[in-house]
Amino acid sequence: MTKSFSRNPIPAVLAVLAFTIGACHSTPDGSKDAAGNDGFVAIFDGKTFSGWKGDTSYWRIDSGTIVGEEKPDRPLKTNSFLIWQGGQPADFEFKAEYRISPEGNSGINYRSEELPDIPYALKGYQADIDGANQYTGQNYEERGRGFLAMRGQRAELPTHGPPVIKDTLGNSDSLKAHIKSNDWNEVYIVVKGNKMTHFINGVLMSEAIDDDTVNRKFKGLLGLQMHVMPSMKVEYRNIRLKQLPSISSYN
Repeated sequence: MTKSFSRNPIPAVLAVLAFTIGACHSTPDGSKDAAGNDGFVAIFDGKTFSGWKGDTSYWRIDSGTIVGEEKPDRPLKTNSFLIWQGGQPADFEFKAEYRISPEGNSGINYRSEELPDIPYALKGYQADIDGANQYTGQNYEERGRGFLAMRGQRAELPTHGPPVIKDTLGNSDSLKAHIKSNDWNEVYIVVKGNKMTHFINGVLMSEAIDDDTVNRKFKGLLGLQMHVMPSMKVEYRNIRLKQLPSISSYN
């Protein structure tokens, strides 16, 4: 028996369109999957410190925002961190919005270790943030090698010796123009293998490639910093993490 097929093209067109839209959500960099998910998971619930630890005499939650505040009548003795307890990410992407007072100094530590003799202290890589935007966007190693890649630098870190500047990402002052003062900004950190890139408001600020086989780290703790200052205030919200498959080999 001869089968009769409809010549109406609309269902076929719709099927192709649906497939195309679905395919657009599945990108090689994992930006979105077929369901439209970008892979990021909220690691702050907006209400409690569940999954975090820190000195809550300095850290509090207000209107869905983590607030760290230091006042002249109760100064910090050492830099203090609010530390995420959900694991020790290796390769990952991290996003958060922050707002910091003009005199403030803060940052996001990652692949870090907690010091046993100082409460809520971390040692490790840091996406630096400060209210004057002198250092914002750079890669600084807290309690370690210090400045690894300044804003505007693409640096390689040898086993012995200072960072080697391989390229420029732009003038530090021109990059600073993309950072809002005393207002909300987005920090975006991408860490893959020994390569670490820091973005502010979607603009690449620094890149460090850590070839130091003695000091580099491939996993560790995440934490939000409050630096020792006469007074300061920093706020974080919409804190999200996407953990990535670890690279099997490194340069």
